Amino acid sequence: MLITIEGIDGTGKSTLIRNLTENLIDLGPVITREPGSTWIGEQVRRGIAEEIDPVAEALLFTADHAAHIRDVIRPALSEGKVVISDRYSDSRYAYQSVTLDSILPDALGWLEAVHRGWTIVPDHTYLLTIPVEEAMKRLSNDRDTAEHFEKADILTRVQKNYLTAAERDPERFVIVDAMLEKEKIGNFVADSIRQFVKR
Repeated sequence: MLITIEGIDGTGKSTLIRNLTENLIDLGPVITREPGSTWIGEQVRRGIAEEIDPVAEALLFTADHAAHIRDVIRPALSEGKVVISDRYSDSRYAYQSVTLDSILPDALGWLEAVHRGWTIVPDHTYLLTIPVEEAMKRLSNDRDTAEHFEKADILTRVQKNYLTAAERDPERFVIVDAMLEKEKIGNFVADSIRQFVKR
């Protein structure tokens, strides 16, 4: 089973992942992330820091996604393990469709076409949502320097893209209020994953 955690920057995904690592230890889940679980992911992070061309950035993310699936996700799923990924393809559709908007006439359609036929669609996706002003406040408290995605206008559009995706696929997405207490969110998601695994 492939579970993904999504949401704009500042929603508390990393905190939730740490909570799930502890709460679901008996299930032995494979905890992973995009980008960063492959050597390509490290190059993606470098590209983000240097603000490279948006098309090159999107293709780097896609290359990391492909390596992530081959090296981490497929092997774990073939062994019957629960895989939990901090960000996945929905991040690309939500974020890169914004950065590519001024370059391509149908950025989302292009991104989906690039992934079609080889990516693995998650079984369930937990989408953390939050007012953008609160996300910006959290980001300013947590980091000294901001990535180029971490601007209110961009995050507003990204979150709208996420919510549109959730409307298109309501059976896969579970929307979670990221303004709730961290422990409450962690317990809810952990219990929900357990229920999916039992089914």
